[in-house]
Amino acid sequence: MAALAFARHGIPVLPVHTPDRGGACSCDRGARCDSSGKHPRLRHGLTEASTDSRQIRLWWLLWPHANVGLRTGVVMDVADIDSVEGWHGLRHVLGGDLPGGPQVRTGGGGRHLWFQPTGFGNRVRLLPGLDWRGAGGYVLAPPSRHASGGDYTWLRRPTGGLPTGPAALRALIEGPQPAFRDHPITHPNRYAEAALDAESDRVATAPVGARNDTLNRAAFVLGRFVGAGLLDAATVRWELTAAARHAGLGVAETSATIRSGMTAGRRQPFEGRPRKAA
Repeated sequence: MAALAFARHGIPVLPVHTPDRGGACSCDRGARCDSSGKHPRLRHGLTEASTDSRQIRLWWLLWPHANVGLRTGVVMDVADIDSVEGWHGLRHVLGGDLPGGPQVRTGGGGRHLWFQPTGFGNRVRLLPGLDWRGAGGYVLAPPSRHASGGDYTWLRRPTGGLPTGPAALRALIEGPQPAFRDHPITHPNRYAEAALDAESDRVATAPVGARNDTLNRAAFVLGRFVGAGLLDAATVRWELTAAARHAGLGVAETSATIRSGMTAGRRQPFEGRPRKAA
């Protein structure tokens, strides 16, 4: 039984509803279910996920055709790709190379890439077509069935340790929150200038489908430095506008996004402080 195999590797398992051949869910809503074959059969859902072999056998005795759900954030996190755009977006973020590690072809034609747990929770739409399943989330695993009729299958089975999330991917998951909050910056002015260069370059090279979101994140990050008096607002707008035009964004869209992101960032000014001399 697949569920028991996952549990033996420490991954909490839960039984999930199953679609029939016509795509109707095994839950009471049947064909009216808008999450056919993707939601837990258990009353308390994810919180009841278990590695206890006896409990798992009882579940699958009761529901022998249940889809297999795996709780994320314990043994693994999962990059959930559900479109070609999401695939290419992730490859762009990672510089064209995907780390080796387990890969699943989802029943709907997408992919799941497994990584070591990052400590982050779920993130929806990191990029168009790309979600992150971390602490508090779950994914379906082989041999589960999709409502479209496809099965979840292994493209690359787990054979050893999981890859760590590359720095660029972790930065995307973390988003514009200040990773430096508990680590004072020795030269905040230089740090702000470096951030301006890095964020402008990120906007200029953003892939199609992620350009506006990348611009919004950059405007937020740099707006925090503007709010702290470490960057000039006009300079930030000029640099981001040039980068956005290079990426192919329109004038009106660029202006509105920069204004919105910077306004939000200025409300949460950068709090880094130089270290005192010993």
